[in-house]
Amino acid sequence: MSAETLDQQLPAGTWTVDPVHSSINFAITHNGVATFRSGFASYAATLTGGDSPRLEGTVDVASVDISEEMLKGHLLSPEFFDAERHPRLRFSSAEVGVEEDGSVRLRGELEIRGKTHAIEATGRFGRIGADIAGNERLGFSLEAAVDRRDFGLDWNADLPSGGRALEYEVAIAVELELVAEEA
Repeated sequence: MSAETLDQQLPAGTWTVDPVHSSINFAITHNGVATFRSGFASYAATLTGGDSPRLEGTVDVASVDISEEMLKGHLLSPEFFDAERHPRLRFSSAEVGVEEDGSVRLRGELEIRGKTHAIEATGRFGRIGADIAGNERLGFSLEAAVDRRDFGLDWNADLPSGGRALEYEVAIAVELELVAEEA
């Protein structure tokens, strides 16, 4: 992919997330058959376009969207996210590659619980254009999978009938709508 293609599809400038039209979610297999899904309500993301585009973001761990208080408490505890000592998840891209058809490959580092690992996300990119207020917008739809043990999220329990309560692979789905900052 050439820099010319990147410049064409990821215009120069700074773009910030519109949290009303974006989401950061995760899914994990529970009890061997069901998929547990949740997400985060509070996060920030910035795309810097141009010759060397970068996408960076943070997630407030305490904003995990769980209505059952005991489960939410368990996820925020040291057995999972350890939110008191590690209140944010962080992502910083090393490479943002956009093909002419809009497919995107994003490589970078994800930090959870103070542990950082390289990850790769794939998906699609679109230049939305102006919204009804005249603000320029871009969009990303990204998916990745991580092994939660890489980040110290290794809690599990044996099921009485065999197997484990939780799978180790976690699917991450990020939908970002980004708005151009004024110069």
